[in-house]
Amino acid sequence: MQYIMNSNNTLPTEDLKKYGIIEADNSFSKKLTADDIQKFLQGFIIVADNGKRSVSFQLTDSNTQLDVNLYERDKDLTDILKKSRNGIEYSDVKNISFNGKFEKKAFVFDAVRNLIKEYDFIKNAMEITKIVTETKNAVEIGRYKNELLQLKSFLQDKIEEYPEIAKEISRDINIVSREISAIDSISLPKELKRKEGKEDVQLNVNDTDRYQDINRERDEEFEHNEEAERPRGFRR
Repeated sequence: MQYIMNSNNTLPTEDLKKYGIIEADNSFSKKLTADDIQKFLQGFIIVADNGKRSVSFQLTDSNTQLDVNLYERDKDLTDILKKSRNGIEYSDVKNISFNGKFEKKAFVFDAVRNLIKEYDFIKNAMEITKIVTETKNAVEIGRYKNELLQLKSFLQDKIEEYPEIAKEISRDINIVSREISAIDSISLPKELKRKEGKEDVQLNVNDTDRYQDINRERDEEFEHNEEAERPRGFRR
């Protein structure tokens, strides 16, 4: 099924054509399924991935504006998906459209459904902690705590850099701190506890050129969270 827009449509056609979402004849790209199109028109986000880079598209303002966000991961998506089959994989994501916007993700293999799910450290905080603690693996739990500490350190730095949104950042810090406390309440081997806190806290997030490629390199194992809300982050 292919959708064609009529002349009365208020969609931002020029921007949609610019990114290849619709064709010259005003029909949606054949790379999008009918379900993709329907959800997109309802406010869901379309994400195109290419290695370490990705771009998200979302219609806003009653479908009259196109919101475009460009991201860069610290790791190649293909490597993330491959490694996540053997254990939880973590990745830092920077929105290169807006200075300061940063997200941390966890990729988890769902053996029952045979797919890999992406979780956000803020939006899905309790879910990630539950998944990690259920592994009952001290090393995995230690890895997760270190990722939480990295994120907390980053957020604390951002309070000074972006005082106008300090309240929002503080809320995110409280979420991360809550999960760190939950992890600390778990009994871990003494050897692991001695190692905790000795690792350098640093984020491997680099700027890059703007990415404008609508070609969607789908992986059958990968499932983006189907949330209509805009990704959270920091804006001036």
